[in-house]
Amino acid sequence: MFFGAAQVKKNYVSFYLMPVYIYPDLLKNISPELKKHMQGKSCFNFKKVEKTLFEELSQLTKHGFERFMKEEYS
Repeated sequence: MFFGAAQVKKNYVSFYLMPVYIYPDLLKNISPELKKHMQGKSCFNFKKVEKTLFEELSQLTKHGFERFMKEEYS
């Protein structure tokens, strides 16, 4: 099962997080700032380091992993 990945591109870095595609309710409490970085249903793009948003994305990743383990993929 594909969980997530980071891809370095020429002008930005993409972070793919599949739990938010499978469980869109995980996104209900994300900040508007993080939402602006979404491209599609499960991809976040960043052109620069944004520590606060990376911390929020880290928590979202943790919640996604916990959901995978709890619901189907343990």
